[in-house]
Amino acid sequence: MNISKNIIVKGRVQGVGYRFSAKKAAEKMNITGTIKNLPDGLVEIYASGDSLNMERFIEWCHEGPNLAKVTQVIAIDIPYQGFKKFSIL
Repeated sequence: MNISKNIIVKGRVQGVGYRFSAKKAAEKMNITGTIKNLPDGLVEIYASGDSLNMERFIEWCHEGPNLAKVTQVIAIDIPYQGFKKFSIL
């Protein structure tokens, strides 16, 4: 079943390659959506994909790239969004 999530990632997640790494991870897992840095230092992701891949992607979000220090990931169910690809905004 295809689902969508709004994911907020907290911690040291800007300036460490988080968005680029997330795009690569998402593409590997057939997740589509968008990712952007927020002015308050958080990263916001809108992601769509099947529920198993979404679970794997959210697990990846807790780790991030090597230089990231993720302190919290909040994933909220949202109505399905039909993204064509995964884009860095």
